[in-house]
This record gives sequence, C-alpha cells and structure tokens, in this order.
Amino acid sequence: MISITRLLCNNIGPGDYLRYEKKENPAPVIAWNCTRQCNLNCIHCYASADNNKSPNELTTAEGETLVRDLADFGVPVILFSGGEPLMRKDLFQLIRLAKSLGIRTALSTNGTVITDDIAKQIQDIGFSEVGISLDGIGATNDHFRGKKGAFDAALTGIRKCKALDLRVSLRLTITSHNFEDIPAIMKLVEDEGIERVCFYHLSYSGRGEIIRKEDVDLTTTRAAVDKICEIALDLYSRGKEKEILTVSNHVDGVYLYQKLLKENASHAQEVYDLLKINGGNNSGIKIGAIDEDGNVHPDQFWRNHTLGNVKERKFADIWTDISNPLMKGLKNRAGLLKGRCSKCKYVELCNGSLRARAEAVYGDIWAEDPACYLTDQEIGIA
Repeated sequence: MISITRLLCNNIGPGDYLRYEKKENPAPVIAWNCTRQCNLNCIHCYASADNNKSPNELTTAEGETLVRDLADFGVPVILFSGGEPLMRKDLFQLIRLAKSLGIRTALSTNGTVITDDIAKQIQDIGFSEVGISLDGIGATNDHFRGKKGAFDAALTGIRKCKALDLRVSLRLTITSHNFEDIPAIMKLVEDEGIERVCFYHLSYSGRGEIIRKEDVDLTTTRAAVDKICEIALDLYSRGKEKEILTVSNHVDGVYLYQKLLKENASHAQEVYDLLKINGGNNSGIKIGAIDEDGNVHPDQFWRNHTLGNVKERKFADIWTDISNPLMKGLKNRAGLLKGRCSKCKYVELCNGSLRARAEAVYGDIWAEDPACYLTDQEIGIA
C-alpha cells in the first residue's frame, strides 16, 4: 500500500506504523480469505468466489488453531476477507479470539449483507476498520458486482456502520469502466463521512485475469493517480482528514517522489526515506495470505502459488522456510528481476511491484511489471 495522504500531506494514518517504521524481520500482515462463499459474482474477483462453500474450508477448530499460531508468530493484523466473510457463521467467534490474543482485526466485505444486527455485532467486537467495496457509482458498481441493486445495498451497509460511528474504509479497483468515477467516489467519501479509501490497481488473477483487457492503459493510470493526488491535497487543504491509499502498484510511490522532487526537494527526500523503509512490494515478506482451505500464498492476489497448508504445518514454519525457492527469491528479489525492473534505479522503493501481474502477462514471476507507467527516462534507463 502507498499512503497518498502520508506522502503528500504528512498526515499519519492508523496503519502507517506497519509501512513506515523500521523493524527487523517483522511478522507479516495476513489477509485471510476465510471463505470463498459470496452472495455476489464480481467480474474482477481475484478469489473467483461464488455462492458455493469450499468443502475443504477450515473448520472452526482449525480456524482457532490458525489464529493462535498467528498470534504466537507475532502477526500484527488479520484482514478477514473472502468471498464474503460475513457468510461464515463462526466469523465473529474467530475475530473475538484474534482480538483477545492482541491481534488487530479488519473486515473486508461487499457491504450488501450488513443489517442493523450485524453492524451492532461489528461495533461490539471493535474492528479497527470495516472495509466495504464499491467499484463505481450506481449501475457501474452493479456491473462489477454482477447484481442489480448492489450499489444501493452497499451504501446502506456503509450508512448502518457510520450510524454506529464505525471507521469505514471504501475500496475501489480501477478499470476502464470506472476511472472516470473517481471524483464522484471521493465526493461520496466526503458526504458519507467515510474515513479511508483505497484505490486498487487491477490484479490479473482469478477473474481479474479474464477481464485483463479492461484494465486502464498506462497513460490513464498516471492520470488516475494524478486525480487521486489532486483530490487528496484539496481535502487536506480544507481540513478534511481522510486517509487515501493506492494498492498493488508501488510505482505510485516512485511517481509521487518524482512529482515532489520538482516542487520541494526536502519533502521529496523525506518521502524517499519513507518509501525505502516500506521497501516496495512486500509479497512474501511483510504481506501474506491464507485461503479458505488453509493454503498459504505470498499475497492474496497470487493464489496459483501455494507455499504450504496450515492444516499440515504451522504458519510460521511455512513462512520462514527459505528452502522453498519462491520464498527465498521473494525475500531478496532485486537480483532476480528482469526487463525494465532489473535496470530501474528505484528498485529499492518499488521492489518490482506486483509479481502476480508480471507472471500473468509474461509467464515469468521475475519479469517486469507491465503496469509500470514510468518512462525509461524516469526510471534511469533511457
């Protein structure tokens, strides 16, 4: 994740300690896709979720064992995701256990199943935030979600959470269908009192691979990031404290640094230092994923690579096993990157960005990320 508001405005967010503070060998933040069952059928779902529960889904007992193992390993945050995690009947039981063991918890939901009762349960548990996905306004979102009325249902879920003063994070994946909705989405964020918004670059995994042709081109990606930055600065200038982030393309950090370098060299150096601490893409390092069946992956977008299963080995043993060539490579990948990434002078800030996207396009996990929108001149290889 790249915190636009931290880098542009020095506005520190609740999760910035995970990104911008030096720690030796930190345990990873975990995205646990605790079920693949979902009431929607999103066209870009990296988990290829549908309305069917996996027959091998971790049981309550196995889930509790996993949570205890993650706590023992020092995992700071579990993001409970799916599918639609609220369709898992023991979800709140598992979350209560995680919180009792000192793990910060966050929820990633499509928001359409949040009733008054569920919102109250979310409040009682004390999530650090409730992430709700919207991929455009009205019919645009419904197209993505595969269901008419999904936008209105999600907005109702947002309002039920805000009525209880819950911290809400809105998530949007940028594609050619919705990039023009960014200003309208940000107006909704302001009007509804939403505290945080994450703009995801499309990952070519799951059904996201199928709609790869619907991704924005590189010029539009740059324009979208410019618009996000422009809105972030405007909100900050008006005293509106919103946390704005981009996800799954660490090129954004380098781009922001270069923009600032033209305006304020000392501020740009501070941003460079923060990006260096963050280390760029952290798949297999400070970010990890576990799917509904207990398979461990380098990140939530890279489900075609399994490192082990928590039913068979403790997560810590899987995560620290560098006899696995993929894990060994991810933890020190600079010398393995190819193409433009291998020559880029900002590799310590970006770390090759999203490997899942490189593999999807080029069939090589160490190839350049095709979503890098910086020119050869900008990355020092012209």
